[in-house]
Amino acid sequence: MKKTLFLCAALVMFGTLASAQAPDGGISEEMLAKIRTGYSGTQAQKAAKNALSRNSIAALSTNSDNLSMIDTHFSHKVTTNGITDQASSGRCWLFTGLNVLRSKMIQKHDLPSFEFSQNYNSFYDLLEKSNLFLQAIIDTRELDITDRKVEWLLKNPIGDGGQFTGVSNLIMKYGAVPKEVMAETYQSNNTSQMGTILKLKLRQYALELRDLKPNKMAERKTEMLTEIYRILVECLGEPPMEFEWTRYDKAGNAVSTKTYTPKSFYEEYLGEDLENNYVMIMNDPTREYNKVYEIEYDRHVYDGENWLYINLPIERVKELAIASIKDNTAMYFSCDVNKYMNSAKGTLDLANLDYESLFATDFPMDKRERIQTFASGSTHAMTLIAVDLDEQGQPKKWMVENSWGAASGYKGCLIMTDEWFNEYMFRVVVEKKYIPADVLELLNQKPTMLPPWDPMFSPEN
Repeated sequence: MKKTLFLCAALVMFGTLASAQAPDGGISEEMLAKIRTGYSGTQAQKAAKNALSRNSIAALSTNSDNLSMIDTHFSHKVTTNGITDQASSGRCWLFTGLNVLRSKMIQKHDLPSFEFSQNYNSFYDLLEKSNLFLQAIIDTRELDITDRKVEWLLKNPIGDGGQFTGVSNLIMKYGAVPKEVMAETYQSNNTSQMGTILKLKLRQYALELRDLKPNKMAERKTEMLTEIYRILVECLGEPPMEFEWTRYDKAGNAVSTKTYTPKSFYEEYLGEDLENNYVMIMNDPTREYNKVYEIEYDRHVYDGENWLYINLPIERVKELAIASIKDNTAMYFSCDVNKYMNSAKGTLDLANLDYESLFATDFPMDKRERIQTFASGSTHAMTLIAVDLDEQGQPKKWMVENSWGAASGYKGCLIMTDEWFNEYMFRVVVEKKYIPADVLELLNQKPTMLPPWDPMFSPEN
């Protein structure tokens, strides 16, 4: 009898709500009257409204039960030295990649400190991205300008965000130099206005190229890139073709002074094949695991590599990361950094913020659903340098070296709980020697090609 009464009440309620909606799907007056009952002016609702009118949501949702600092001891930590600062630029991917190499450089050559020039590789990144865009416009010239691929290209002609294949392709092609050889400029540290100018110019060129005869395109593209090069030199400085550099030991004694080209410098001090020695590992629950995927046009160099990755369950990703850290090797790591972050403590912890209590509602989406609805995705790259393992060898927390300066977070780093890692970590780039044979075997698959506008593949900034 009770079930029958409940069913009848539910049907009456559904009929009432259905009739309240306007015929065209809009909000009718009757429907609005029902919607307004969502706020009834209870004491709890008034308290929330009063607080929210004068304070940030982040401050009010800070969980008072989780104010204590996370224990900062780590059972395994990679040797690093110093914190970098990408300033007001979107170059986290480049800083992260160079920081991985910087750690190796310091360890291998027993240096007191060292930093690669991010500006040097950023210069060629923007030049190569300009060529990538212009050549893609040529390649798609037969498509209508309203075609989704052409539209995507025109919306995204260039930017200073990116991912690891940019690091590998650029260094293998152009080498690397010490920071003091090509220092930062105002424009390299503050890239927004320079980016606006480059985008405007490239879009202008795109329209011109689409109207040119095919036999004129290559020559005109070279002329266009010549002008882009001039603009880049004026903004970032001219990249050196050779330079003199003195290496010092930890005691401050000069060891050697030599003249290098950027490629000979990289070859002498690291010489690692970045394009063939690293594998991008993803945890994307929206797609089948143990499969290889490739993203069209998601590269930095036209004749370079698209973003290609192996999709693995989170526990297997952790296995690879732990193996690398135990061997004192840092990794390129990316995540959705702004979720549940306490920037003052420098922690990433699901218990940092309590939105549910503040707004008296719930947020039940899981990782897969957040990706599908664009609620979450990889936004920032950092260098994974530490893990804290319990007695059973299971991770309790992780630490990344950030590129927001030494004053940010916890001594320039961020500490994340393992629970946060599960939900908002997306990828690591791991050396092949730390990857088991069964995972490496997956690279023999033909990759599934994905479109560049997929929600998972925005450039990391």
